[in-house]
Amino acid sequence: MIAFIAKRILSGIVILFSVVTVVFFLFSFSFPNPEKMAVGQRTDIETQEAIKKEFGLDKPLFTQYLLFVNDISPISFHKKSKRLKEKYTPYVAINIGKTTVLIKKPFLRRSFQNRVKTESLIANSFKGTLVLALVSIIIAGIIGILLGVIAGVKVNSFIDQAIVFVSTLGISVPSFFSAIILAWFFGYVLHNYTGLNMTGSWIDVDPFKGEFYQWKNLILPASALGVRPLSIFTLLTRSSVLETLNKDFIKTAVSKGLDSKSIMLKHALPNALNPVITAVSGWFASLLAGAFFIEYIFNWRGLGKLTIEALEMNDLPVVMGSILFIALLFVLINILVDLLYVKLDPRVKLT
Repeated sequence: MIAFIAKRILSGIVILFSVVTVVFFLFSFSFPNPEKMAVGQRTDIETQEAIKKEFGLDKPLFTQYLLFVNDISPISFHKKSKRLKEKYTPYVAINIGKTTVLIKKPFLRRSFQNRVKTESLIANSFKGTLVLALVSIIIAGIIGILLGVIAGVKVNSFIDQAIVFVSTLGISVPSFFSAIILAWFFGYVLHNYTGLNMTGSWIDVDPFKGEFYQWKNLILPASALGVRPLSIFTLLTRSSVLETLNKDFIKTAVSKGLDSKSIMLKHALPNALNPVITAVSGWFASLLAGAFFIEYIFNWRGLGKLTIEALEMNDLPVVMGSILFIALLFVLINILVDLLYVKLDPRVKLT
């Protein structure tokens, strides 16, 4: 177990390093003069030069890359400086000659637009994305498994064919298209009956009451985000139930005279749901990343909306920080999914 986790962590570090490299050079070549984006096109040359020096943009590109890796690494190397405390706090410093080794949390730099730390912006925005993804995966998991079991039990019936048709349609339709249709139909056409809005975040601001939760705004974006995973879970559950019902131990249970309800609940479902639960866990990371366009369409305050707005304003530290954060989530969740799969299915061995 320990060797497996260590191997996966090492693999995750390699993946994150690759993402860091690709993202840095991609945006460096796409936006060759980020200092103009930081202070505006009409700012005088002296101000632009000061900004370049502040963010290290006056150095060669490869040196900028090394400085960026040094900032986001939990272990970094620096010349002794009084600015380390204000930049990297909290940290543990180890002085080796003229070099200071820091053990610290990753520093994703500051936003070009408001000079706020990127990790603070990500932390505040990620709460909305996490709520949206959690509600979506719970709804998709419960309804998808229920429909899949019904379709598997009533195979080749009209209900089965209808569920398969709708699920196939749900997989084929892109999430952003589902979002637009749901927002228009339930938030505009049927607004007087549903009371739902086309756009809106989970937190609203009242000039007298301050901030308050507006949970009804969660219904449409969570539904739009959950359409594809719900359809996949339905078909996966149906396929798994059909496969399990044809196993020898189910036929043995039938021959012993057990009723169909007991066979399904005590024997078939526990075995059939193993791959489905694993898929649900794996899809959670995808929903965290896939929420980008859903948040933008519904004006939902989350990590996706923050990233797209930062991209529109060429706020590179925020864009790169968000992408690296999502990559880290994928790595961690994939490790957890592998461990969960082994726990659910003892036949699978850790390698």
